Amino acid sequence: MTVRQRFVVLHRYVGLVMAGFLIIAGLTGALLVWYYELDALINPQWLQVEPPAAHSEPLSPFALRDRVDAAYPDAAVNWMMLAPPDAHSPVRFFLSAKPGAPALPIDEVFVNPYTGQILGGRLWGDLSQGLANLMPFVYRLHHSLALGTLGTWIFGVIALLWTLDCFVGAWLTFPPPRRRDARHRPRRFWTRWAKAWQIRWRAGGHKRTFDLHRAGGLWPWALLLVFAWSGVALTLYDPIYRPTSGLFLSFQENPLATVPTRANPSQQPQIGWEPGYHAARQYLEALAQDRDLTIHALERFAYTPHKNALKLMARTSSDVNERFGETWVYVDATDGALLGHYLPTGEAAGNTVTTWLTSLHIAAVGGVGYRVVATVLGLAVIVLSVTGVMVWWRKRGTARTAKPIAMPR
Repeated sequence: MTVRQRFVVLHRYVGLVMAGFLIIAGLTGALLVWYYELDALINPQWLQVEPPAAHSEPLSPFALRDRVDAAYPDAAVNWMMLAPPDAHSPVRFFLSAKPGAPALPIDEVFVNPYTGQILGGRLWGDLSQGLANLMPFVYRLHHSLALGTLGTWIFGVIALLWTLDCFVGAWLTFPPPRRRDARHRPRRFWTRWAKAWQIRWRAGGHKRTFDLHRAGGLWPWALLLVFAWSGVALTLYDPIYRPTSGLFLSFQENPLATVPTRANPSQQPQIGWEPGYHAARQYLEALAQDRDLTIHALERFAYTPHKNALKLMARTSSDVNERFGETWVYVDATDGALLGHYLPTGEAAGNTVTTWLTSLHIAAVGGVGYRVVATVLGLAVIVLSVTGVMVWWRKRGTARTAKPIAMPR
């Protein structure tokens, strides 16, 4: 068996292993590009609000948090939005069960930012609560097959196989080398390779299917590789992506990695939510001045009890993600002392590359135009998976019929 034949077999059977998973990933990914729009369409009672006047200002986010905290005494409100993303959107709060308390019936709460009215809530991703959870469930399906850690590992391995198979599949499109013939001058490599980029639409079913698979993988090859490798980053960051990328690129260390974990953490930041926010904001402003950054929005604020840390999440000129900011500042939840910061770009090459990869993966760059491209690419992944199986099935049937029939002696 030649090297090329070995790669054909490898590509064939790795593709068969991946096919079902990639069909799920392609379909759910195409939907998730429009997550917020579809979620608002399904749940207008929660996700669409009207300001009382044209220039109404939202209430204090900490006053809104206090209302949620009072409404759910068995829950810890440790994640909050500091402002609605636009004038017609609610603010969200995420809840977690307090130690010793029963499991929560909901963990995501929507609040009218102008009146403080609690509009409703859901247990994020639990499809048993009905269509209200459809888009969160689609997200869980895309990220982990809705199987938790096990599903994340499965999809991570599939993403890793997909990354490697991108190179194998591309190599198989190259025309095999030809021996020189004195009578015929061999055609150039590029001339022969050009056929791999073409689809014979008027040819028979099998030829058309084969061309769809081959050319359909070549034209968007670079983006397919981005989606595959960024899939590894989003599922197997610590065990695979970071160590591998760290061989070539530098990364920022997690500011909380050296902070000791508390066995009996306080359920509330001792400094208080609002004073802790102001301390984090001061450090963010100092960081922006030092790095010549522009602060575009202060978006989210969270408390991590077991690390006794408060985290301010902002969108700055260091961000490329158009959906939410990834510039973070961490402060001690007891005295407000600075614990560290994270910049998505400009600090370390590894984080800059990762930010671009993951932002491309979730279609959070390039506006609506790139979101359309990402949607089409998700559908293309389905086509590639289906046509790959069809090509295998056709060759399997051909191999069976081609077997010699034993003649009686």
